[in-house]
Amino acid sequence: MGGTAAMNIFILNTGRCGSTTFIKACQHISNYSAAHESRCTLTGEQRLAYPENHIEADNRLSWLLGRLDRVYGDDAFYVHLSREKNKTAESFARRSDFGIMKAYREGILMQESQNNSELAMAQDYIETVESNIALFLKDKTQTMQFTLENAEADFKQFWKSINAEGDLEAALTEWQTNYNAS
Repeated sequence: MGGTAAMNIFILNTGRCGSTTFIKACQHISNYSAAHESRCTLTGEQRLAYPENHIEADNRLSWLLGRLDRVYGDDAFYVHLSREKNKTAESFARRSDFGIMKAYREGILMQESQNNSELAMAQDYIETVESNIALFLKDKTQTMQFTLENAEADFKQFWKSINAEGDLEAALTEWQTNYNAS
């Protein structure tokens, strides 16, 4: 993987689980580009037109998995990034009136007001996204489970799995900073 053959890497996640930090760490890899939500405002073919040898983290990809499969299929490396579910849900509950939580409540569930608690809504969102990712990954051969709670060890495994080149120590240092906290 990595090195000579062109490969894209997708960090699939719910959000609120370290994806910004993951990309900050990946920016210390010299043989891949890395970005967070770099094409989220685009539509059509441009939405998934990532450069070769690119690492992308975007929680919105969980809603585009059919298209991601059609474009990249089993020719990409997929990381399922997660964080302890209660901590993730609590973080989303604090952001219930904007972003993906507002879109989920109003656009997907069509609830004008909050009939459920913010925490219950966040837990439902997480269950939905985690299930979508698990279904997508079930036939993929190049995958990795990555938990925020085990970030340093998991990132070392990730680095090795993709034949990353660059400054591993600087990348590991990024996991000591809490980016995009809420």
